[in-house]
Amino acid sequence: NGVPRVQEDIAVGVSRSAITSTECLWQKTNETVYVPYTLDSKYSNSEVNTMTSAMEVYATLTCVQFVPYTDEDDYVNITSGDGPSDLLFMIGDIVNFEIMNTNNLNTIYDYRSIMHYPAWAFSNTTGKNTIVAKLNPNIIIGAGSTMTSLDIIKINRLYECDVCSSLLTDAKGTVTSANYPSPYPNNAKCVWVIQAPSDLVTLTFAAFNLQSAPNCASDYIRVYDGRTRTSPLLLDRTCGSKRVPALIASSSMMLVEFVGSKNLKATGFSASYSTVKCGGTYYTPSRNITSPGYPKNYPPNSNCSYIITAPASHKVSLSKISFYTQNSHTCSNDYLSVYDGTSTNAPLLKTFCGPLFTLSATSTGQNMFLRFISDQTEQAPGFVLTYSFGGY
Repeated sequence: NGVPRVQEDIAVGVSRSAITSTECLWQKTNETVYVPYTLDSKYSNSEVNTMTSAMEVYATLTCVQFVPYTDEDDYVNITSGDGPSDLLFMIGDIVNFEIMNTNNLNTIYDYRSIMHYPAWAFSNTTGKNTIVAKLNPNIIIGAGSTMTSLDIIKINRLYECDVCSSLLTDAKGTVTSANYPSPYPNNAKCVWVIQAPSDLVTLTFAAFNLQSAPNCASDYIRVYDGRTRTSPLLLDRTCGSKRVPALIASSSMMLVEFVGSKNLKATGFSASYSTVKCGGTYYTPSRNITSPGYPKNYPPNSNCSYIITAPASHKVSLSKISFYTQNSHTCSNDYLSVYDGTSTNAPLLKTFCGPLFTLSATSTGQNMFLRFISDQTEQAPGFVLTYSFGGY
């Protein structure tokens, strides 16, 4: 549009921000903000998947939805060099070095926003910062690799999105239904995207009380093995007051979705999340379970939990494809213990170690819990296990 720019993205002499200039906002249709886009054909499939995944996260946590361009007058053309922070720029969160009086949409200043320049941005002297926080010069500024919870809050307030959502980026935290431990409100709907800094996310329910219905058609929890609804399910629609086993994602990301209807007295749920180095949750039949790092040697001091849950009125049968751990007569160094339930508090079925030609175990109920332990003395390739579900 002819506006002079520095470093390709800093507008010179433009005293405008999306906070105070509503004519720059994308239009809202039926409570959804549609943003048409095109992608440079030079992007690889991996790069396209990364960007479309980020777009799905926006759609999950806000009322902003990126859609492929057709023939709209206004659209976003994403070219080489754009990334998740540029998506925020495109929907109205504009920043530059110009001193301005702005409205932060009733939020605190977000030093770690993905839109924020790092402290050393555009410095011409090594070791000298160009941006310093007045209240605390030692605070970390910018250089974030993901959106923050405040980024999401500001998008929703900017577009007045009627969305209940949270982005959780700490290594541990809590997830609770609205009003817990009091009954949750009618027609409650909320999502939580967990993006831990590293390792695997594990979710444990301390309390669970949702209204029951056939096939959990009205009130339910869903948990996805990733940060979007296109990720595999760790836990499909679950309701009532039954015990929910701990869940372990295959990465540092997890999506929790809660849907409620007209609620009479159900109190909802309370859960906590943290991270583990290894493990997994298995609900679908005939998947493989591997030790950390397989086929390379597993690391020392491993402590991995694997939870297998069969459908109701089914049991779990475990067998091996390959199994090789440090050998000992008592299986006290590196070993796999198999329990007939959802934790180490359940009855122990068997403990395995060493190079094995056969391995089998069968639960009496629908759950089986595996715990793999290694010490510091000796490592080996570990294992590949498989399982199946069968009726009682």
